Amino acid sequence: MAMKKIIPILLLAALFAAPTQAQVHWQTIDQASQIDTKNNKKLFFIDFSTSWCGWCKKMDRDTFSDPVVTAILNKYYIPVKFDAEGNSTFTWNGTKYSNTQAPGQKAQLHPFVRAILGQKAGFPSFAIFNKGRGLTQILQGYQGAYEFSMQLWYICSGDNQRYTYDEYQQIFQSEIKPGMMKKLGF
Repeated sequence: MAMKKIIPILLLAALFAAPTQAQVHWQTIDQASQIDTKNNKKLFFIDFSTSWCGWCKKMDRDTFSDPVVTAILNKYYIPVKFDAEGNSTFTWNGTKYSNTQAPGQKAQLHPFVRAILGQKAGFPSFAIFNKGRGLTQILQGYQGAYEFSMQLWYICSGDNQRYTYDEYQQIFQSEIKPGMMKKLGF
């Protein structure tokens, strides 16, 4: 009889002891647009994706679930998931954006996508804005976790002010990554 009580307890303990998958704390564009930029200490990171984009889904599955990428995004950025063909209405940096489509109408790019990415609107695409919402960097295409963590750290650490990206790639593994991992708590 006692064994029947112990087995469920052991199973429950094993479940809680199992490693959990890293998770980015995504916000909506509306939530991010309402953040007070005077007191904001993080960069804004916007993931432009669509429901039909296979590479976007691969990024979600492989890259955004990586513990290092997740830690960087959650600690140093305000991560925003943005449906590039969605119908949201919001104000970003004083400009109102709206994409109202009639039911049954073919999906169209949100005007915010065109304003940020211009004619180079491909998916996935990522825009990084400074703490005051000024655009600083656009990254495009599928990114593996290692490369993506290096790019995110290059920007949020300020190393982009000290090194060219080519120089940075050469010293990242030996000189930059150990300090990065320590700051992220790994």
